[in-house]
Amino acid sequence: MDDVVIGIDASTTAVKAIAFTRDGEELFQAREAYPLANPKPGHFEQDAEHWWTALLGALKQIAEAVGASRVAAISIAHQRETFTLIDHAGKPLIPAILWLDERARPQVIRLSSELGREAIRDWSGKPPDPTPALYAIAWLAEYQPQALDDAAALVDVHGFFVHRLTGRLVTSTASADPLGLLDVKDGTWHPELVAAAGLRPDQLPELVAPGAICGGLNESVARLTGLKAGTPVVAGAGDGQAMGLGMGVYGEGKSYLSLGSGVVSGCYSHGITTSDAFRTLVSPTGSGFMLETVLRSGMQLVDWVVRTTGSPSAAALEKAALDVAAGSEGLLVMPYWAGVMSPYWDGAARGAIVGLSLDHEPKHLFRAVLEGIAFEQAIASEAMETQAGGKPAAMIAAGGGTNSALLMRIMASVLERPLSVSPVNEAAALGAAVLAASAVGWFASPQTAAEAMTAPPTRHVDPVEGLVSGYRARKAIYRDLYQATRDIHVRLEALGKG
Repeated sequence: MDDVVIGIDASTTAVKAIAFTRDGEELFQAREAYPLANPKPGHFEQDAEHWWTALLGALKQIAEAVGASRVAAISIAHQRETFTLIDHAGKPLIPAILWLDERARPQVIRLSSELGREAIRDWSGKPPDPTPALYAIAWLAEYQPQALDDAAALVDVHGFFVHRLTGRLVTSTASADPLGLLDVKDGTWHPELVAAAGLRPDQLPELVAPGAICGGLNESVARLTGLKAGTPVVAGAGDGQAMGLGMGVYGEGKSYLSLGSGVVSGCYSHGITTSDAFRTLVSPTGSGFMLETVLRSGMQLVDWVVRTTGSPSAAALEKAALDVAAGSEGLLVMPYWAGVMSPYWDGAARGAIVGLSLDHEPKHLFRAVLEGIAFEQAIASEAMETQAGGKPAAMIAAGGGTNSALLMRIMASVLERPLSVSPVNEAAALGAAVLAASAVGWFASPQTAAEAMTAPPTRHVDPVEGLVSGYRARKAIYRDLYQATRDIHVRLEALGKG
């Protein structure tokens, strides 16, 4: 029948495999979780074999639920920047090092000095930061050189899965790009970045464009999952880019906003542009680029407020905060509890709560946190969209934060634009499915596939006219907060090391 494609989202916590129809309807979802290890402070690791076991289990559930004969293709979205080393048989040689890992901060400093900070940014599209794998690979070259030398290949999650599924050492440019080893302009491995990491060129997978067919499902995997041997495995993308595609952002005129544990926003750029204000990524459609901003502390900061104040729930705090006037009675929050990526790229940065008095209550702090997240996003969006050619006509929001009516009202008012809420719950998996549907010829291109398979927004939130001018004035004050507190953070960090 060949009327179903499987979109895979291999996140930090689980593999989700979802069967989608030609119109983007979700037929069946399988989820298999795996553990996360934190063996030392700043070290975050996983066993890649756990990924594989989870993927096999999820695919087997799909085959049993919808029937192998219906599956036309499989495509993969996944946690970005995460990687492992494998031998010639595909066996992992080390625990996978995750995007969360911070062990390589000294290597960020060293490589920025040796190669030039702006050179790294302009080659790779990524301002120096521990998140891209480049620096963790350089850490391995210093502390586990034998493992790096013995490795047959370095693979991202996508490359690991494709090798196991098809026997080919292949990955997507939109999957490998976040590693920080690509020339983002050309979509090829950058020789100076590869050498700086301590890798040999022969240790890197073949690169193909997202939406290309990487190979067919091999016989052994077909037996383990119940799927058909030869089922096309289609090159996907990192979860961030795939999420944007699954939300219908695949060209100019739209941007996306994901309000999850962190806050991620992105927009399409026809031409190449790099800046400290955002990261530049290979587009999941293979055409143009995606610009992206990241705030590490999003809804997890809301959870922190609930825990710290001993409140019964976020819903209870939000209800109380409805009575608090805009501006939170003089409170201003800089939400850098987990450091800051764009635009300062300062992992040592810390959050700030300015203006506390004895009159403030948890409800004031709750609203101030939501306002701080919105101020940060507004400044990030302005910088990103200016480089991309102007303010998109539509911003589509998704994630758990969209369930907060107060946050959405504040965000729309601070951003000074209406927000549309995507009805798609699993946008990254749907983005992968869009690429699969295009690859097998259901649609002429990923763009037309996305148009057909992504559902239109079901809810719209408009700015509150009475809040816009006041928030605009407070945002101007907020812009100065990082520089005003930076020296204090630097001195406290130095004192802590002493």
